[in-house]
Amino acid sequence: MSESNQKSGSAGNTTAFFVMAGVSFAVALLAMVVGVWNLDVGAWERAFLALGALFLTTSTFTLAKVVRDAQESAAVMARLDAARVERILAEHDPFRAVS
Repeated sequence: MSESNQKSGSAGNTTAFFVMAGVSFAVALLAMVVGVWNLDVGAWERAFLALGALFLTTSTFTLAKVVRDAQESAAVMARLDAARVERILAEHDPFRAVS
């Protein structure tokens, strides 16, 4: 685990997990393409299914990016809040006279 991951408390993805995710995506996409190509339907139906598969694939990438961005934004806000609290606690002197 890297030092930055230890600080934030989250584990990073290993290279093996990244490769497995990429290979499984490629196999699923290839299976979909082969399945659409080998269907016993006309060209218009095949084109419609291929376009649907393409749209689903691009939508999946977009959704994954949106979720990742939201998580990163929440993590940044949490770090900013923690820094603010640390600064307030560092500046607080309980023995200072109230005036």
